[in-house]
Amino acid sequence: RYKAIVKYKTAFYSFYLPVAAAMYMTGIDSKEEHDNAKAILLEMGEFFQIQDDYLDCFGDPALTGKVGTDIQDNKCSWLVVECLRRVTPEQRRILEENYGRKEPEKVAKVKQLYETLGMRAAFQEYEESSYRRLQDLIAKHANQLPRNIFLGLARKIYKRQK
Repeated sequence: RYKAIVKYKTAFYSFYLPVAAAMYMTGIDSKEEHDNAKAILLEMGEFFQIQDDYLDCFGDPALTGKVGTDIQDNKCSWLVVECLRRVTPEQRRILEENYGRKEPEKVAKVKQLYETLGMRAAFQEYEESSYRRLQDLIAKHANQLPRNIFLGLARKIYKRQK
């Protein structure tokens, strides 16, 4: 469910569609090239959204320009999805009692659970493997397309802080 949300919330309209439109405008209309661009850009959009979910909780508001509220707003974020994969029954109870609640002490309990489960390290691991996967996709699929555009986009979002 999370992957579908990310695909249609971020990846498709923020990453693939603008590039697809530019491709059509410049006369690149082959199905193969659009499929190649889509393979790269949907992966890149997912990468971006997962970073966004991470930064919502662990980012520095002075850099991100906002205070994260995914926990309070009961959002289906990468952190809570991954947390649910790792929790014990007792930890799940703590999560269910506190996630989606506005009270600062409840938000703090969720963040503490994320820390206990090593979610910062899990994200770092995801970020590294996802960036390598993106580079592999670009090498494989950007044959006719300007590879430097895709590499530049990937570098721009890799390790971003805002």
